[in-house]
Amino acid sequence: MQERPLGLMIWLRMARFVQRSNHISTEYLSQWGLTVAQFEVLSTVRAYQPVTQTDLAARLTVSCGGISRMLTRLEAEDLIARSPEWKTKYISLTETGREKLRAVYAGQVELQASMFDDVLDETEQKQLYALLRKVHRNSRTKLAPTRPAPELVPDPHDESTVTAHD
Repeated sequence: MQERPLGLMIWLRMARFVQRSNHISTEYLSQWGLTVAQFEVLSTVRAYQPVTQTDLAARLTVSCGGISRMLTRLEAEDLIARSPEWKTKYISLTETGREKLRAVYAGQVELQASMFDDVLDETEQKQLYALLRKVHRNSRTKLAPTRPAPELVPDPHDESTVTAHD
């Protein structure tokens, strides 16, 4: 069996942690009829309101199309309001949205903090934060590698590849 590089093992461990953390958050937030993504949107809107859809999408891990569909659902549930100002729509929380976020926010923050507070002291948490920040900054410079072009091997049966001396 081939040995896995340490970097791959770290990435897998981080992915599993995020998956498990999101699963637990999903269970918690579903009690209020919210998903993790909706909570993230409502929290970000609260922090930056009024915010444009473009700015909101840039701050989140959601595509512009995905954010548009989610905002339509949140608006239908009266959690956000979109206010047009010339060609731009600004997004803010409604009173219902503020109340719902107020009801879940402290519990969600406590839940996520407990993932670290239960096993790491303050010094370890600061170290982890600094390391993850460093890795995140580096990841922002990365691009997916391009797949190498396949080597072109002449087909001896293809007459278009026959040269003049054949």
